[in-house]
Amino acid sequence: MITIKTKEEIEILREGGKYLAEILQKVVAAVKPGVSTLELDGLAEGLILDCGGKPAFKGYRIKEVHTPFPGTICTSINDEVVHGIPQKNRVLKEGDIIGIDIGMAWPADKYQVSSIKYQGRGLFTDMAVTIGIGKISAEAERLIRITQEALDMGIQAVKPGAHTGDIGAAVESHLKKNKLGIIRDLAGHGVGHELHEEPLIPNFGKKGAGTELREGMVIAIEPMATLGDWRIKLDRDEWTIHTADQSSAAHFEHTVAVMKDGAEVLTR
Repeated sequence: MITIKTKEEIEILREGGKYLAEILQKVVAAVKPGVSTLELDGLAEGLILDCGGKPAFKGYRIKEVHTPFPGTICTSINDEVVHGIPQKNRVLKEGDIIGIDIGMAWPADKYQVSSIKYQGRGLFTDMAVTIGIGKISAEAERLIRITQEALDMGIQAVKPGAHTGDIGAAVESHLKKNKLGIIRDLAGHGVGHELHEEPLIPNFGKKGAGTELREGMVIAIEPMATLGDWRIKLDRDEWTIHTADQSSAAHFEHTVAVMKDGAEVLTR
C-alpha cells in the first residue's frame, strides 16, 4: 500500500533523516584498514540509540529467510552488492570498497519533534554510501563516482506527476552510458511508516511508466551498479547478495520526499 505522509510526518522524517545522515558520516569517518565491520556496526548502533532512535535493520525479518538480520548496518565489501552482515572477522584492508547501508526508526518513543508532540514507534529513513579503503583502483573509483551520480539523476526526476519509470530511466541511462552493470533484481522502495513500502523503484525503466508520484509520497532511491554483469547470487548466510561474476559493486541511497516543487532529500 502506498502511503501519503502528512506535513507533520514529513517534518519528523526530516529530523530523523538529518540525524541519520550525521550518524552515517561518523561511521564513514571510522572506516580505515584494520577496522572490522562489527566495530562499525557497534558504533552505528550506539549513535542511533543516543539520538533517540531505533535501528531499522536489526531483527528485521523477511518471510523467505529463517534468521532475522543481526546487524544495525549492512556492510557489503567488494563483490557484495547489499545486505552484508557485520562480522568480527571481516576486517577492512587497503584497496577494498565497502557499501554501508543504514536505516533508523525515529523517534523510538514519545518525543517533542520541533513543535510537534509525537507518540508512536517512529518513522523510517534509509540511506547508503559506498567508499574506498585507502588507495583503490581507478575502475573502483569510477564505479563509485558514476553510481553516486546516477542517484543524483534519479532524484532530479522526482516531482508530482512524474512516474517511477522516470526515476528508473534516469538512473539506467547514466549507468548504461558509462558501461556499468545495472542490478535488475533489487530495487528502491517507499519508506516512512514501514522500512519497506510500495511502490518499488527499479533502477531501470521507461519514462512515463510505472506508479505516478504524488505530493507527500516518501521513497528510497538506491542505484546498485557493477563493473561486470547485473546478475546476482545469494550467500549461504541467506542475507548477503553477491555479483554472480564476482565483479565489484557499488550502492548509494537517499530517502526522498515528493514535494510540491520537486524532490526534497531527507537524508542529506
